[in-house]
Amino acid sequence: MFFKRSGLPDEGELVICTVKKILYHSVFVSIDEYKDLEGMIHISEVAPGRIRNLRDYVREGKQVVCKVLRVDERKGHVDLSLRRVNPSARAKKVEEYKQEEKAEKILEQVAKRMDVSLDEVYKNAGEAIREEYGVLFPCFYDVVAEGEKVLKDIGVQDKYAKSLAEVVKEKISLPEVSVSGFLKLQSTSSEGVIVIKEVLKKAMDFAKKNKIDAEIAYIGAPSYKLVVKSTDYKDAQAKRDELVDFIVKEMGSKGSAEFSEKK
Repeated sequence: MFFKRSGLPDEGELVICTVKKILYHSVFVSIDEYKDLEGMIHISEVAPGRIRNLRDYVREGKQVVCKVLRVDERKGHVDLSLRRVNPSARAKKVEEYKQEEKAEKILEQVAKRMDVSLDEVYKNAGEAIREEYGVLFPCFYDVVAEGEKVLKDIGVQDKYAKSLAEVVKEKISLPEVSVSGFLKLQSTSSEGVIVIKEVLKKAMDFAKKNKIDAEIAYIGAPSYKLVVKSTDYKDAQAKRDELVDFIVKEMGSKGSAEFSEKK
């Protein structure tokens, strides 16, 4: 990564490291997110149980996620643990690191588009973003949702805010979530099938008009599966409920409509 933090990490922090040297009872690593900083993993912190050969668990050049156990500020020593990082925390940290790498590549593209150095883009945009957010990528999500105003509000100059917002919107899409449920539609009419089809068509027209990303799939009489997608879970739930209310109202005296989250 281009950007490196200064100083020392906090105890309990998860850090991305690269294995540099493997000795009989310890592993030495570079702490990739910090400037010129190394750490040590004692054999007892590599994996639980007895270890006969450290190379069965780590190898030079391999990137690993470690937990900071102790920091000696006077000596600049950092003791790390590999075994105290659970799989979910490891996966989350790796994903965050990859996102920051992607964010840095976006800054590189901004620099190229503006015909300036990456260092200049960092000074005029990256530093303000990190000061406000701590990292780059979450800010870029806000930019996708709200535009360059997000950058201007934290002090990024107009020309950098404009170029950065343009590239961010080209390269990043907001994460999508979906909520689902099951509809039970029945009609008392002699033309029940037609009635239900008309109600569902009106429902999809309603969804389109109100910008609800929805799908309704036939499962088997009288059941249908409803799926609503959005960039926010609560928003998806609210839109699903809004669509269900519309369907129930449309069925009215023509029959009945029941909704449940489970089949």
